[in-house]
Amino acid sequence: MSALRTVSKPGPAMAKASPRDLFITALAPMVWGSTYLVTTEFLPADRPLLAATVRALPAGIVLMLITRTWPRGRWWFKAAALGALNIGLFFFLLFFTAYQLPGGVAALVGSIQPLFVLFLGVLLLGEKIRLMHVVACAVGAAGVGLLVLRSDASLTLVGVLAGMAGALSMAAGIVLTKRWGRPDGVGLLGFTGLQLAMGGVMLLPVTLVVEGLPGSVTLPNLAGFAYLSVIGALAAYAVWFRGIQRLPTMVVSFLGFLSPLVATALGFAFLGETLSGWQVVGAVLVLGAVFLVQRAGVGLRGTAVR
Repeated sequence: MSALRTVSKPGPAMAKASPRDLFITALAPMVWGSTYLVTTEFLPADRPLLAATVRALPAGIVLMLITRTWPRGRWWFKAAALGALNIGLFFFLLFFTAYQLPGGVAALVGSIQPLFVLFLGVLLLGEKIRLMHVVACAVGAAGVGLLVLRSDASLTLVGVLAGMAGALSMAAGIVLTKRWGRPDGVGLLGFTGLQLAMGGVMLLPVTLVVEGLPGSVTLPNLAGFAYLSVIGALAAYAVWFRGIQRLPTMVVSFLGFLSPLVATALGFAFLGETLSGWQVVGAVLVLGAVFLVQRAGVGLRGTAVR
C-alpha cells in the first residue's frame, strides 16, 4: 500500500515545458469546458452539491482502491487542503456558477484565475513576476471583461462572485500542489484519487443535509454523471496534476482559458447562444493572452516535482 509520508521536495533538476506536455495538459481544461453544457442539459436541475459530489467521490474511491493509496502523517492535512481547494470547494462553486450563469459566461468569469496564480506564486513559490505574464494577464482580463460585461445574457451578482471564488480556490490549489509536490512512492493516479476522494467526502454530508437525494434519476442524468466522473474528473484531473508537475505554474494556469473558449463554442453550437461584436473581440483577446503566455512559457524551465 502506498503511504503518503514524505514530501518530494523540488530538486535541482529542471524540466523544460515541452509542446507535448502543453498539449496533454490542455486536454483537461478543454474537457472541463463541456461541464456547463452537461450540467444544464443532462443533470437534475438546481443540485450543484449533488453534481459536485457525484463527480468527485466515485472516481476518487476507485483510484484509491486500485492504487492502494492512503494518507499518513502530515499528509492528512495536506491532502485535505488540496482536496478542498482543487476538488470540494471548487466543484461546488463551479456547479453553482453553472446553474446561475450561461455556460460561456460562467467559464469566462472563472478565467480570472491566472491573476490569482500570478500573485500566489510570488507569495508561496517565490516566483518572479515576468513582464510577459503581466501583459498576458491584462490582455486576458480585458477579454474577460468584454465577454462578460458586454454580454446581453442575464447575469447575477451571486453567480459572478461564486465564479471568482471558484477561480481563487483552484488557483490556490495549483500553487500549493506545485509547492508541496507529491510524496515518494506515490503515483500520479493515487495522488489524483486521494484528492478526489477527500474532496468528495467533504461534499457528501453537506449534500445530504442541504439538497438530499433526488426522488428520481433519469437515463440522461446517469449519462451526465458518468461523463463528469470518468472523463471530467478521473481522466482530466490525472492529466491536470501531471501538467502541474511538469510545467511552469503560470503556463498551466493560462491553459485554463481554453475552458471558457470550449464552453462558448459548445453554447453557440448546441444551445443557440449568440455572441455580440464586443464578445468576439473579447474572445480574440483571450486567445491572445493564451498565446502570449505560452510563447513566454515554453522557453521557461519549471521545477520538476518527481
